[in-house]
Amino acid sequence: MPRPIWSDAVSFGLVTIPIKVVPATESHAISFRQVHTEDGGRIRYRKICELDGKQLRDDEIGKGYEVSKDTIVAVTDEDLAEMPLPTAKAIEIVAFVPAASIDPVRIGTSYYLQPDGQVAGKPYVLLRKALGRSAKVAVAKFALRGRERLGLLQVKEDALVLHTMHWPDEVRSPETLAPGEVELSEDEITGALAVMDTMTEEHLPALSDRYRDALEEVIAAKAAGRQRPAAQDSEQATGGEVVDLMAALNASVTAAKEARGETDDDADVHHLPTKNTATKKTTSKKSPRKKTPTRPKQAG
Repeated sequence: MPRPIWSDAVSFGLVTIPIKVVPATESHAISFRQVHTEDGGRIRYRKICELDGKQLRDDEIGKGYEVSKDTIVAVTDEDLAEMPLPTAKAIEIVAFVPAASIDPVRIGTSYYLQPDGQVAGKPYVLLRKALGRSAKVAVAKFALRGRERLGLLQVKEDALVLHTMHWPDEVRSPETLAPGEVELSEDEITGALAVMDTMTEEHLPALSDRYRDALEEVIAAKAAGRQRPAAQDSEQATGGEVVDLMAALNASVTAAKEARGETDDDADVHHLPTKNTATKKTTSKKSPRKKTPTRPKQAG
C-alpha cells in the first residue's frame, strides 16, 4: 500500500472521523526521457529565475498568482492553510444521494480513506456500515492542492473510498457531438442486442494493457540490440469505410461465439435476419393481394 498523501478528517453531522488519504490507483504507464537524437544525451529542464538568471532548488520556489502582466502576488503555504474555509481542515459531507443519480463523467481520481488512530475506528465502521446498507453515496467538499473540490464517498469491501468529482460547470455538454437523425431498422437494433448477448459477462473480465506489453517488448529488444518485433496487421475496418451493418452484426455474433468456443446450439442468441426491413415492409404491404392458393387450380 502506498504512503498517505495527506491526513484529514471526515465529518458528517456531529461525527468526525480522523483519516489518512491513500491513493487507490497507480499508473503503470511507461514514461520516456527527452534525448538529443544525434548523441542520445539527456535533455533536462532547469528552473531559472528571470530576474537574476540563477538556477533554483525546489525549496527556493514558492507559489504566485499573476494578477496582471507585471504583477504577481505571492501565496504561501501558511496562507492556504489558514483560509477561512470549513473544508480546508476536513472532508465535509454535505448530502447523501442515490448512487444511480451520479453522472459517471464527473468522477475522477480515487483515494482510500484509512482510519487515523484508534479513536477513528468506531465512527469509520459506522459510516461504512450505514453506506453499505443503503443505495446511497455521500457527497462531500474538501480542499486539496490549492482549491476546493467536490468528492464522493462510497464503500469498497471494508474500506471507504473518496472519488474526486468535477464541478457541474467543468463538464462539457455532449449535445454538439451527437450525430443527427439517422434511420435504423428494428432488425439492426435486434442485431446489436444479439451481439451484446454473446459478449455479456457476469463480472468485469480481467483485461490487461496490451499496448504497454508490446512497448516493453520493443524496449527490451532495442536494449539487447535485437530487431524490434514485427508489427501485427490490424483486422479492424478503417474509419472511412462504408459498413453493411447487418453483415457486420452477423459477423460479430459469429466471432464472439467462436472466441468463447461455442456453437450455434450452445449460444442463446437471436437469429439475425439478412434482409433489410425495407424489403419486409414492401412484402407485407403487397401480401393481401397474393392469391397463391388459387394458382394450382387454374393450372389444372
